[in-house]
Amino acid sequence: MSEWWKYSPEDLLLFSPRVYYRLLELHNEAWWPLQIIALALGIAITLLLIGAWPKANQWIAAILGALWIWVAWSFLWERFATVHWAVAYIAPLFAVQGAILLAHGAGWRGLEFSPLRWQRLAAAALFTAVLLYPLLALWEGRSIAGAETFGMFPDPTAVATLAVLAAMRRGLPLTVIPLLWCLLSSETLSLLHAPGFFVPATGAVLALFIHLAGRFCLARVAHD
Repeated sequence: MSEWWKYSPEDLLLFSPRVYYRLLELHNEAWWPLQIIALALGIAITLLLIGAWPKANQWIAAILGALWIWVAWSFLWERFATVHWAVAYIAPLFAVQGAILLAHGAGWRGLEFSPLRWQRLAAAALFTAVLLYPLLALWEGRSIAGAETFGMFPDPTAVATLAVLAAMRRGLPLTVIPLLWCLLSSETLSLLHAPGFFVPATGAVLALFIHLAGRFCLARVAHD
């Protein structure tokens, strides 16, 4: 029997950094110019977050739901699962997250915005920062051809969703899947020695902080 305790976490990875980043490039090449449409949808979500648009919360949930299902199929199932067997079990969770968000978009127990203006603005600021996610590739010294875009790749989509949920009054239950993905992704990226490995987890923590700070403020107001 092999001495399994001598293995490091890096030994359990089934792909190299070169394979992973090439995977990102191939996905971008295959679906260009959908990245522009995804960015446009992100800008629309930002405007819906900061404006007083009718049914803005439902529109946001519907857009995010569709994008989660798209990422589940186009990237996780069709591409990432070919080099990482565990992703085949994660992709259905992304589809479930998308279906729940679509249901909220259709009016099922619709998500409600927090009445705190600062909470919505903070969430919108974090969401806008996620739209700049493609710049991470340049900061890491990689080609822009392998840049990850909101709505096309799981990391920015998960962080952006957490940012949106940070502006909602009862969005905490919907944070479970994107939060777990962000933590898993940061761990995987650290094993790949990616300089920006901390970005998904940091974004998730910031989103949770905004949401919990808002809940604390509302609880204090209700108590007073």
